[in-house]
Amino acid sequence: MLTGLVLGIDHIGVCVGEMDTAADLWGNLLGLTVAHHECVDVQKTEAAFFDPPDEGATVELVAPMEGNLGLAKFLEKRGPGLHHIAFAVTDIDVALTRLANAGVALIDRTARQGARGHRVAFLHPKAMNGTLVELVQRAHHTEKSS
Repeated sequence: MLTGLVLGIDHIGVCVGEMDTAADLWGNLLGLTVAHHECVDVQKTEAAFFDPPDEGATVELVAPMEGNLGLAKFLEKRGPGLHHIAFAVTDIDVALTRLANAGVALIDRTARQGARGHRVAFLHPKAMNGTLVELVQRAHHTEKSS
């Protein structure tokens, strides 16, 4: 369904309850410092990114801000841990159209603003056997695919 659109794994999302403590833990493990930290108000999410030196997949720590019931429920039910896997795509609009036309269950039928200025959308976990999948069109990527 996404042939020709997927660039690779953009990041692995880890849900955390307390950002500073989790960032220290992950930073010590990876031997990296937080490369980018922001509050994404529209998603009511705090995000911190660890970028590897080879420009490979990033580790994103994500914590709920006030009013983010989805992440709060995740933490309550499962505790901190692996939350989602995100794939970079060249054209998120084409990707979402293809997925919708194929009957794939989507959380987002249109892309929304994500961290780092990227456009993002989520597939429903039931579409991927219980795994939450995020699609990311990086802010600097302008190539269009069909």
